[in-house]
Amino acid sequence: MMEPGAPVCDTCGEAVGLKPNGELFVACHECNFPMCRSCVEYEAKEGRKECLRCSSPYDEHLLDDDADQNPPGGSRSTMAAHLSDPQPQDVGIHARHVSTVSTIDSEMNDESGNPIWKNRVESWKDKKNNKKKKGAKNNKTEQAPAEIPPEQQMEDKQPGEALMQQPLSEIVPMSRNKLTPYRAVIIMRLVILGLFFHYRITNPVDSAFGLWLTSVICEIWFAFSWVLDQFPKWSPINRVTYLDTLSARFERPGEPCELAPVDFFVSTVDPLKEPPLITANTVLSILALDYPVEKVSCYVSDDGAAMLSFESLAETAEFARKWVPFCKKYSIEPRAPEFYFSQKIDYLKDKVQPSFVKERRAMKRDYEEYKIRVNAMVARAQKTPEEGWTMQDGTPWPGNNTRDHPGMIQVFLGNTGARDTDGNELPRLVYVSREKRPGYQHHKKAGAENALVRVSAVLTNAPYILNLDCDHYVNNSKAVREAMCFLMDPQVGRDVCYVQFPQRFDGIDKSDRYANRNVVFFDVNMKGLDGIQGPVYVGTGCVFNRQALYGYGPPSMPTLTKSSSSSSSCSWCGCCSCCCPTKKKKAELDATEVYKDAKREELNAAIFNLHEIDSESHSKNYDEYERSMLMSQRSFEKTFGLSSVFIESTLMENGGVPESVNSSALIKEAIHVISCSYEEKTEWGKEIGWIYGSVTEDILTGFKMQCRGWRSIYCMPLRPAFKGSAPINLSDRLHQVLRWALGSVEIFLSRHCPLWYGFGGGRLKWLQRLAYINTIVYPFTSLPLIAYCLIPAICLLTGKFIIPTLSNLASVLFLGLFMSIILTAVLELRWSGVGIEDLWRNEQFWVIGGVSAHLFAVFQGFLKMLAGIDTNFTVTAKAAEDAEFGELYMVKWTTVLIPPTTLLIVNIVGVVAGFSDALNKGYEAWGPLFGKVFFAFWVILHLYPFLKGLMGRQNRTPTIVVLWSVLLASVFSLVWVKINPFVNKVDPMEIAGTCSSIDC
Repeated sequence: MMEPGAPVCDTCGEAVGLKPNGELFVACHECNFPMCRSCVEYEAKEGRKECLRCSSPYDEHLLDDDADQNPPGGSRSTMAAHLSDPQPQDVGIHARHVSTVSTIDSEMNDESGNPIWKNRVESWKDKKNNKKKKGAKNNKTEQAPAEIPPEQQMEDKQPGEALMQQPLSEIVPMSRNKLTPYRAVIIMRLVILGLFFHYRITNPVDSAFGLWLTSVICEIWFAFSWVLDQFPKWSPINRVTYLDTLSARFERPGEPCELAPVDFFVSTVDPLKEPPLITANTVLSILALDYPVEKVSCYVSDDGAAMLSFESLAETAEFARKWVPFCKKYSIEPRAPEFYFSQKIDYLKDKVQPSFVKERRAMKRDYEEYKIRVNAMVARAQKTPEEGWTMQDGTPWPGNNTRDHPGMIQVFLGNTGARDTDGNELPRLVYVSREKRPGYQHHKKAGAENALVRVSAVLTNAPYILNLDCDHYVNNSKAVREAMCFLMDPQVGRDVCYVQFPQRFDGIDKSDRYANRNVVFFDVNMKGLDGIQGPVYVGTGCVFNRQALYGYGPPSMPTLTKSSSSSSSCSWCGCCSCCCPTKKKKAELDATEVYKDAKREELNAAIFNLHEIDSESHSKNYDEYERSMLMSQRSFEKTFGLSSVFIESTLMENGGVPESVNSSALIKEAIHVISCSYEEKTEWGKEIGWIYGSVTEDILTGFKMQCRGWRSIYCMPLRPAFKGSAPINLSDRLHQVLRWALGSVEIFLSRHCPLWYGFGGGRLKWLQRLAYINTIVYPFTSLPLIAYCLIPAICLLTGKFIIPTLSNLASVLFLGLFMSIILTAVLELRWSGVGIEDLWRNEQFWVIGGVSAHLFAVFQGFLKMLAGIDTNFTVTAKAAEDAEFGELYMVKWTTVLIPPTTLLIVNIVGVVAGFSDALNKGYEAWGPLFGKVFFAFWVILHLYPFLKGLMGRQNRTPTIVVLWSVLLASVFSLVWVKINPFVNKVDPMEIAGTCSSIDC
């Protein structure tokens, strides 16, 4: 600890120190400005040899001696100086007033206008490096009493150097035998599509011109959608990780573990809809990870401020004291108790400890008792008392009003918390409920995640963040190590903003009727994106680089800017860039675009890597005053908010908080950063953290990062990293798809639309942009898809067709198109490993979701964004049957069911009408009939899972759905017969003439 009354350096906050003769070190004898030797050395190295306060020149003999000026135990960080003496105010877990801590030491510049933030951070880095070097030197002196021959020294160094050169991960490209034919078929299909559309456009059907025109427009849109979906899969890759190398490099015996800390985020809202037991299993699987305990912190966000969530988490923390040592002792998988005990496998396999059976039985009994306690809480919470909930001490629960309550934080486990039954430390577990007040926009899940970013930065400040939904537990205890193989690799992780894991699900029927597993997306599309700039962020199972969430660009960006604008030699002629004026001009233009983009975002003013900003400002010929303004306190506060503690945490490259910091003051500051007014007039939700403006904040957040030049990585370990639960019920599944599609429409109508956003600097690759465009335009496919599904029924009802009599060339084109479609699917299955059943289920649900949820999302999105009308299509729940997959057969009333039901009825009516007409007309009508019926059966076959789900196990289709669908189908058929818009009209005069020639 620092001695009382010892002078503190005004720049770095550490003790000024003494001279070798025992006198106090004084930098300036004119004004006695307190400054330590390290900071003076830094100033001299930068060419500034005068006092920061009075501008008097330093004594030229001031730094002649090399004696150590820091007395033992004299170091202390700036944040520790902020928080060492907390104010004698009440710091309860329900405090909500702004902490006085955040206003201490708020001055950014000293009296002379010099940027103190820069000096502090740089001197802090220098001192940290000096201490490491000094510690390493002392250890070497103590452990090596005798000199070692140079040859032996080389032998000792070789294994360590070889270890550092071994890769932590490796890219495994797809075999050329699989990829080359796939690409060739894509090109061939493009050529055939061009010839096909040439034929379709040059051969109109005059007898049904409107019907033909509609079909051609739909086919052109489908081809455009296929291009958007296909080309980002041009270069798919696989990756492999080396966990043994990771451990050998960062977990050496006898040395401190160097694996990076990780903060886990778990979000929940309503404990009655998201059962506390499911959330508890997710939390327990995190606490029992195969990762150093001191490196793991779990933050649970309760956005509903429910006392049930708080109490269940307290019970979970108590049960974790038994569960965590049991998991680590026997290396069980998965480490979520509900899913571990429900496995139908031989749990004695590979377990040779004789005590395992006894301890497993005891643990299962403890877990059953724990479940009883949690379920009793849930039962009690079904009916809220009139006076609201009351805590054990008799005080009212602060979250009784879910829309008006203070911020709450409770640390259950951690360094000073309870230990497990073996006496070992447990990971930190923190309950967080952000403040809610009327009149403030809270931004739902995205706002809750941003609150967790700030809380975790104040309390633990791990450099990496892993977010999970409350129903996604850790299925692979080494999942974090898998991610660290990329993020901690200096050659790979430097420009990686996040590592995304695929989503895997439990509790889905084997046939996967409604494509809940989404295998085609996670095993095909995401592999393709990994070969470009990286996969999109899908909302859960993702490990973030915290600095990327703060809105910073990747570290390599300034280097690229300087190299592009410098006069380097040409890559093709080897001469100076002056011989290529066009190339030089383009490089200068690119540098200007990058700088403008950085200025527009107003984020690089707060980058922790301050020397890069300083060099950039020098390249733009800014003076010293402008550079200091760039680093001003106002810039930080405008970006991050009014918390000096949080701002300083963003300046720490490797994360962490000072050891001497006062925990109660940290809690008070954490309460401040989750206040509902904290984000006002800042960049939160605009350029920092999870981005606001869409219900699918995940797509938007990842898109913004990759527009800044970051890339992401897709990690697919053999054992799935995380598993969750998916809605297997038809209505719930469509409602989920509706929400995703609505988010895409919102992004399309916002300023972040990939069609026009992020072109400055050219950081987003074109194939990656195509992928993001595909994620926002796919709901609009519902309009041509519904029209195309109606066309077969119209053709059967009217006796007309959209295709004229085929010639030999046209037959070849149609055959080639169908063959190319089949070949593309087969070759895609070959390199991806996806089964044909999964591909067919995905194709079916593309039609089902397209004609139902996507259609409603388009209309709802336009109503919300253009007219401000927020229309919600709610689902009324019914009780599920008490049987496995019983919920699969439930059908709940929702308007989303009406359009596909109508399409089914119309096409079935059309098929019946077509066969009846063919029977009446005779043999010559059967040939054209088969072409029309083929397309009608195509629609019915794709909607068959919907029809099967609609009929249910005992024909439990809601009557209102059938009535509405039959009514719409009948009205459509009658109106069609009366109006018949797509068929050429017969001239009335011709009819009159015909009638006049007949003797009526």
